[in-house]
Amino acid sequence: MGTAVTWNLPNALTVARLVCVPILAWLLAVDESWARDTAAIVFVAAAVTDFFDGAIARRRGITSSFGALADPIADKALIAVALLGLSIVGELPWWITVVILVREIGVTVVRFAVVRHAVIPASRGGKVKTVLQIVAIFLYLAIPPEVVADSWSAIAAAVMIAAVVMTVITGIDYLRRAYVISRSVAHES
Repeated sequence: MGTAVTWNLPNALTVARLVCVPILAWLLAVDESWARDTAAIVFVAAAVTDFFDGAIARRRGITSSFGALADPIADKALIAVALLGLSIVGELPWWITVVILVREIGVTVVRFAVVRHAVIPASRGGKVKTVLQIVAIFLYLAIPPEVVADSWSAIAAAVMIAAVVMTVITGIDYLRRAYVISRSVAHES
């Protein structure tokens, strides 16, 4: 039999974020202004759960196998659905979505490959990257291009480009740290 999920507040918040992912996808597929507004709210609410689940877990010293697995998956799924939705409707260039998703999937695969030897903690740059991605996506969701002045579109685009740059830089840094760990483990064997 499988192991039971440890139910605690951080895990409940992670599950809530996972539940938001298909809701966000559906809202992005509906071509109505109410759906777009609701998508922005759902996205921000889900993103906020990421902050709180981590803060609560650290403050209370709560860890679980479920949380360690589900939290990064929920994070990546939320970002992926938002980026894909924006690219599908033609509001975000596909190259941005591809660059971010390749990095996120690549780092997640490396994280799970290295986890049996060591945990690579999130860097300050990784946290900045996450905030930039969330803010950029929110700006694209909350301020549809047909409604806003060019200055708002330029701000959203600038934040998204900053997010892409940080995504690439932190991805390279993460791979470098994983390589150092793998070399260290190889020398110990």
